[in-house]
Amino acid sequence: MKCDLHVHSYYSYDSTSLPKEIIGRAIKKGIDCLAITDHDQVKGIMEAEEYAKDKSIVIIPGIEVKSREGDILGLNIREIIPSRLPALETMERIKDQGGLVVIPHPFGWMCSFKKNLRDFLSEIDAIEVFNASLFGSGNKIALEFAKKYNIPITAGSDAHFPNFIGRAYLEIPGRDLSPEDILEGIIKKRGTIGAEKINFLDKVIDHSRRNVAKIFSQVPYRDVN
Repeated sequence: MKCDLHVHSYYSYDSTSLPKEIIGRAIKKGIDCLAITDHDQVKGIMEAEEYAKDKSIVIIPGIEVKSREGDILGLNIREIIPSRLPALETMERIKDQGGLVVIPHPFGWMCSFKKNLRDFLSEIDAIEVFNASLFGSGNKIALEFAKKYNIPITAGSDAHFPNFIGRAYLEIPGRDLSPEDILEGIIKKRGTIGAEKINFLDKVIDHSRRNVAKIFSQVPYRDVN
């Protein structure tokens, strides 16, 4: 099963993707599983699950939390975890919910984890080693780090808009896997990375769209009717 384990909906401040659009695009791309991981928010999960009913796609609930030391993904999370907590506390809160602690884009340009990951090895469940939106060599360094310390891996598009969905994924052997089966496959290192070739211009456009979405998210809503 092809699992895109890092996807944002319009409940993230830098995305405009409706869950319905996300599900439709993923199915067209042949993606079997999506992790909805909005920034500091979980509202998109139930909406995505509703649209995914009776469709051939699995939804894993998640969140991307901004800790003091950097972003942390929690997979199998349904409750908000406050932002700006120390990284260790953020990880502990993810585990308290029975979630997996994943470090996304740990060596990405302008989005890297700010502390030495070696200090958190006992708490980290997996490292995101392929993020479709990264510039530079961050993915390569992340993969080398995961291999060196024998850490399970994930991969994801980090899609904030439908066109990026499925451009990176973790492929886990098996059919009709449950969310629990997929999470177990991650921990037991059964996954292999899959990705499309993404050119530099596509990434520039994607990040520019995120910046525009951020600006509009700050504009107060006014009902003119």
